[in-house]
Order: sequence, then C-alpha cells, then structure tokens
Amino acid sequence: MENLMGLLKVRVVRGINLAYRDAKSSDPYVVLRLGNQKLKTSVKWKSVNPVWQEDLTLSISNPNMTVKLAVYDKDTFSRDDNMGDAEFEIAPFVEAVKMDLAGLPDGVVVRTLRPCRQNCLSDESHITWKDGHISQEMILRLRNVESGEIELHLHWVTIPGIQI
Repeated sequence: MENLMGLLKVRVVRGINLAYRDAKSSDPYVVLRLGNQKLKTSVKWKSVNPVWQEDLTLSISNPNMTVKLAVYDKDTFSRDDNMGDAEFEIAPFVEAVKMDLAGLPDGVVVRTLRPCRQNCLSDESHITWKDGHISQEMILRLRNVESGEIELHLHWVTIPGIQI
C-alpha cells in the first residue's frame, strides 16, 4: 500500500437502542469503509442492543479521509435492511499520534471533540494518552434511521520502520 502511515484498530464495542427491522427485534452487523477497504462485524441475532467487542483494522495512508460506518439487519430471504449510518474523521486522531507524548502521565486527555452538526458524535469524545498509546472512545449517533448509536474505541498500531 502506497504511503502507508500505520493501522487504525477500530473496536466495535456495542450498539445502543438500534432500530427494529424484524417483527420483534433485529439481527444487526456493522460495516466500516475507508477508501476501497470494507470490513464487517459478525451478525448479532435478535438484539437491538448488541455487544460485539470486535476489532476491525484499517490501513491508513491518508489521514484526511473519513471512515464511513453502516449498520444492517441480516435477512435470510431478502436484501439486508439498512439500520442507519454514521461517519467520523480520523485526522484529529492521527494528529495526536504524531505528537511526542512520551513522559506524559497515564490518562491525559490530548484533545476533546464535541458533538456538532458537522459530525455524528452523540457526546464528547476524548483522545487520550493511555498505557503508552493514543486511544479514543466515541459514541456515534446513527443517521437516516429512527434511533440508534454505535460505540467505538480507536487504537493506533505503529508499523516498525514507518515514520508518520
């Protein structure tokens, strides 16, 4: 991959109050897209509050790209139903990764991102220095659907020999 900077590990933690797409529940899964990369979680059967705790790893070569997230309801005999979508910018996270933070105490908040019309955050999201690494926890409000949020945790994976 050209100009590879590193890897972004996205932990899809859980869904909160997702929309009902079947008679009494939904069978949700999450799809992440970045450029031509497409990754998805497993299906969680009969749940509108699923817990995935699954790591999906994206290769990052351009920090100005947006990660797009979509949630679908798995159907056996018909096309999967849309359960909403969201997106998030990775530039603030990559900027924090580039900082020399060695020596900072554990748990320091490097940057706080606030919800606004230009993002899908449902609450403040903190980029923190923790255990010698940059991490970020966020809850995204799903768009184009009646309800639902997705909780994510971001972690940077440095590739030996690559300077960002």
